[in-house]
Amino acid sequence: MEASVNWTDHERYVGSATSGHLLVMDTATDKTANTPMELVLLALCGCTASDVVGILRKKREPFTAFEVRAAAERADGYPAVFTSIHLTYSVRGQVSQKAMADAVRLSKEKYCSVSAMLEKTAKITHTIEHVA
Repeated sequence: MEASVNWTDHERYVGSATSGHLLVMDTATDKTANTPMELVLLALCGCTASDVVGILRKKREPFTAFEVRAAAERADGYPAVFTSIHLTYSVRGQVSQKAMADAVRLSKEKYCSVSAMLEKTAKITHTIEHVA
């Protein structure tokens, strides 16, 4: 896997990786795109979401909607790494509580590479919401 970033103007950058897709980042005060740290948080949500969805499908759990939200705190000084992250998993459908808890646990303990990296500096907690 490879990635590169090119400065475009002001505090804006365009990145691309092995997949060939482009992504805009902005570090200015008036942001026109996500910041690099927001992208890290989005990567965590995407990584664990894909794990949980795959596990629920494998278990044939009938979910109709699924969302992962993240709220994070950062260190005061530099580098301003994430120090705590709380994930909220929201699932809709007839998914058993055990199946959902198992899927989240497996994502955290075994599958999510982004979570494994972020746990080096951040305490990651979670809540599961079953929406009717």
